[in-house]
Amino acid sequence: MQYTAEVEHMCPVAKGAYHGPAPIPEEGKWVQAKEISDISGLTHGVGWCAPQQGACKLTLNVKDGIIEECLVETLGCSGMTHSAAMASEILPGKTILEALNTDLVCDAINVAMREIFLQIVYGRSQTAFSEGGLPVGASLDDLGKGLRSQVGTMFGTKAKGARYLELAQGYVTRMALNDKDEIIAFEYLNLGKLTDALKEGKDPKEAIDGAMGHYGQWEAAAKYIDPRTDKETHSVASTFPVNE
Repeated sequence: MQYTAEVEHMCPVAKGAYHGPAPIPEEGKWVQAKEISDISGLTHGVGWCAPQQGACKLTLNVKDGIIEECLVETLGCSGMTHSAAMASEILPGKTILEALNTDLVCDAINVAMREIFLQIVYGRSQTAFSEGGLPVGASLDDLGKGLRSQVGTMFGTKAKGARYLELAQGYVTRMALNDKDEIIAFEYLNLGKLTDALKEGKDPKEAIDGAMGHYGQWEAAAKYIDPRTDKETHSVASTFPVNE
């Protein structure tokens, strides 16, 4: 250790009591985190790239400083999906500090890593007060039974109003309008259920019928429109594609 001449000539002054770092909540315990191995928790971080063309939601499950599980969800940028594929291989097995200083291929994912690091090392994790935390694999619960990200896609203009394109329930096939042309319900195709049924060998029509549904005052509508083509139909029954 090198010291300046000024410090070399200073007389020593004894240090007072040392209480260590303030304890943070981690998986149902209060921990004085001094080493990376002291850090545990599951939580989320959201990041974005410089032009804000796309965003990433990153979920990590950290046990004793090591990333045991990651879930990388992306939105708005086709290239980021491939970056996420690489990040899902890169992250598990790294310490939380290594991951912070790793190129995760995409700026949005790197920013998400920065944000989640701050959450975890400050004890602001989702599992801060959950005894033992959550098992590895818990992040998949965010995706639901179909193991698909919760995606919402809506489009609206002042001139022509809103178009529902996709919600958590699934791909929107039709919107229901009342006699004032107000949206009162929507019909959807749950893509997770559809593909699961097809993988089980079900007939495509049967698979589609089982994956269709609607939400809202569906039967009370004056008309139904396809939000992508504006094709108007009057069939109340959930069928896809609609042929009238």
